[in-house]
Order: sequence, then structure tokens, then C-alpha cells
Amino acid sequence: MRAKPATVLGMPHSLEYELDAVLPFMQGLVPGLARSQDMRAIGLRRGGQLVAGVLYEGFNGRNLWMHVAAEPGARWLVRDYLRACFAYPFLVCGVDRVSGYVNESNALARRFNEHLGFREEARLRGAAPDGGDVIVFVMWRYQCPHANFLG
Repeated sequence: MRAKPATVLGMPHSLEYELDAVLPFMQGLVPGLARSQDMRAIGLRRGGQLVAGVLYEGFNGRNLWMHVAAEPGARWLVRDYLRACFAYPFLVCGVDRVSGYVNESNALARRFNEHLGFREEARLRGAAPDGGDVIVFVMWRYQCPHANFLG
């Protein structure tokens, strides 16, 4: 299913909800990313090509896990896409929080999470493939800066 196209930065974009389209795109950018039974996706197409994707998994009624990947250098952080990416967990699924994890050595991903409004919640000491920490980030529904639709 695809949403109605819109124009951003002079180029049309549309949302892609098909897991079978978004997952392989993200697997090409995130080594080791595996499909899970409850996984859902929202991708961003620009000029017909996927440039960004978000995967959701691990829904338990209160929390779900979010994974984000984008083509390097792609201008994809558009307001409509951010709203859709946070409306799904908070409005459709009704969770109170969204979680994600990043290897401590991935400074770019850590800064990106913080820029979006995620906050560090915990560290898994020595759990990263390089022996460093894995940082668990959280975005609470009431703190989400992209969810002005929540009222």
C-alpha cells in the first residue's frame, strides 16, 4: 500500500508500507538485520526509489522497537515522514514508548537518535560486536517532538 505522493524540496515523495520492499532495502544498509514475525515498515520513496526506511518490531502493548536506515547523503528527514514514523507506534499501536539500540562506537547513529529526541536509558556493557557497549534509547509518547498530532 502506498500513500498519496507529496512534493518536498521540489521532488515528489511517497510512503511505502510494504515490508517486502522496505526490509531488503534496510538489510542492505544494516548488516545482520533479520525479519521478525511481527515486523512492520514505513519507507520513504523519492523519485520512485527508496531512500529511507523504518522497521518496527517487538510490540508488547507498551513498547515497540524501531530501526532506522537511510541512503547516505539522502535528504529524507521531512516532516511528513517523521510524523508518519511516530504516528504509527503512538497512535496506531497505542504504545507509551518506542525503543532503539545503537552500538556505542556508532557516533553518527547516537547523534541521530538524540537529534530525533530519543534519550539514553540504559547501557549493555560489552554487548556490541566490537566489545563496546550497546546503548538503549527511548522516546516516550509525552516527550515526542514529532507527535504534535497527539494533542
